[in-house]
Amino acid sequence: MTDMTVLLKRLDALDDLPDAVALRERGYDLLRPADGQVIVDVGCGSGRAVSELARRGVRAHGVDPSEVMIDAARQRWSELDFHLAPAERLPFGDGEVDGFRADKVLHALEDPGAAIAEALRVLKPGGRAVLVGQDWDHFVVDADDHDLTRRIVRTRAAGMPSPNIARGYGNLLRDNGFTDVTMEMYSFRPPAEAFLGTIAETAEDIPGGKDWLAEQHRRAAEGRTFIAVPIFLAAGTRP
Repeated sequence: MTDMTVLLKRLDALDDLPDAVALRERGYDLLRPADGQVIVDVGCGSGRAVSELARRGVRAHGVDPSEVMIDAARQRWSELDFHLAPAERLPFGDGEVDGFRADKVLHALEDPGAAIAEALRVLKPGGRAVLVGQDWDHFVVDADDHDLTRRIVRTRAAGMPSPNIARGYGNLLRDNGFTDVTMEMYSFRPPAEAFLGTIAETAEDIPGGKDWLAEQHRRAAEGRTFIAVPIFLAAGTRP
């Protein structure tokens, strides 16, 4: 099984969780989609959200900077439109789209504001932008050593360009000219296996981290893990 196949299976498993499904549906509702509208999903990955939006009657487009992900999306949803492009340079004209969605994308950008300025450019007046993402610096993990846990989580967050941008989504939209801005917060409980796979490499490089991982795996085997991730969802309107 290739690394990409493993990654896609892991992403699919997370996307299938009831909380993840409900969060996506809430984001779709905030886009206020109508039949025939053009909605772009930025950072679309393997295309799940593009397919779900298309089933709501919109003309959905997926955009991602990863050629591997775009290839996977095209294989899965050959009838839909996918584009290889970065969030800062979308392949759409000024005022060409009705909705812009970015889910778990902006933390990976050096300049999230450039992506939101691009959203403003491509949206029609009255178009909607919806941003979804986690605060990488504030994962909640039950563990014997809370100081070590915090050090591992913060070290993982420090390796990202913009790990805390999600808490500022509302002001990011306002600062780039959006109005009617709303901000919501949810908690997400990822499976222990998925979380530990994400953080294992970081933990192994920190003194005591291997023992911490072993403890978390023991907790998982005993059904004693608790992991929660704060998720922020913001929406705004292009005036």
